[in-house]
Amino acid sequence: MEKLETNTINTWCPGCGNFGILQAVKLAVNDLILKGTPREKIVVVSDIGCNSKIVDYLNLSSFYSLHGRSIITAMGIKMANPELKILVFIGDGAAMDEGISHLIHAAKRNSDINVIMHNNRLFALTTGQFTAVSPKGLKGKSTPEGSIEEPINPLELMMASKSSFIARGYSAKIEHLKNLIIEAVNHEGFSFIEVMQPCISFFNNINFLNEKVYEVANPELTSREKALTLIKEWNYGQEGNIPLGIFYKKDRPSYEKEMKKHLVENKKPEIEKCLKTHL
Repeated sequence: MEKLETNTINTWCPGCGNFGILQAVKLAVNDLILKGTPREKIVVVSDIGCNSKIVDYLNLSSFYSLHGRSIITAMGIKMANPELKILVFIGDGAAMDEGISHLIHAAKRNSDINVIMHNNRLFALTTGQFTAVSPKGLKGKSTPEGSIEEPINPLELMMASKSSFIARGYSAKIEHLKNLIIEAVNHEGFSFIEVMQPCISFFNNINFLNEKVYEVANPELTSREKALTLIKEWNYGQEGNIPLGIFYKKDRPSYEKEMKKHLVENKKPEIEKCLKTHL
């Protein structure tokens, strides 16, 4: 086992769902290393928020980005060095609010990066403002009388944006989440994993999640229709159960491969020189 711990003091609240995600990531990274991925080829990119502190606790190459800008930063890193395996850690606020345009375009382009969205359904680091995926009626710092907005379904958005790998995990199901991360990294193209993660300080829905989640057995991964049926099973309210697993997976060329092909076909001398140097 690789020692992935750092000397940084962990400042997450006791009982935070992020601890489960951190453990799943460590297990997944160790599995990838054991099966031949060099440790120095794994890069973690973070955003801003409680979720993004995860890079402080992982002894891996990392990059802290601006709020909502981690996905486009990861795309730049991948373009510069396509051999890297990149994990992006982002909260539901940064992904579905500030960074939603980057998320949609990265999925559409099929950039070969792996986005892990910690979904506690609110802005936790700033102590409880609502996000685009917060339940209608959520009472928080920005909506003391309750939010009047309907939430976005992130996985439905990813399906519409042509993401080639769509999954959902739960921070309390560590082994299951570990396997989702491994599958995502081994998939060529854009991978999106929504991780349901209770914030025990400002929106403690752990009992709700424990009652509602279930693991999907043998889904038909190439069917958009069946994936959407699973994705829409839960409406981000109180009704419906919450399926976990890989919902959709499609093989198609990554953005980086398509870009390299496009540049080579242009056969411009300066481009060929750049490709020989960096790709």
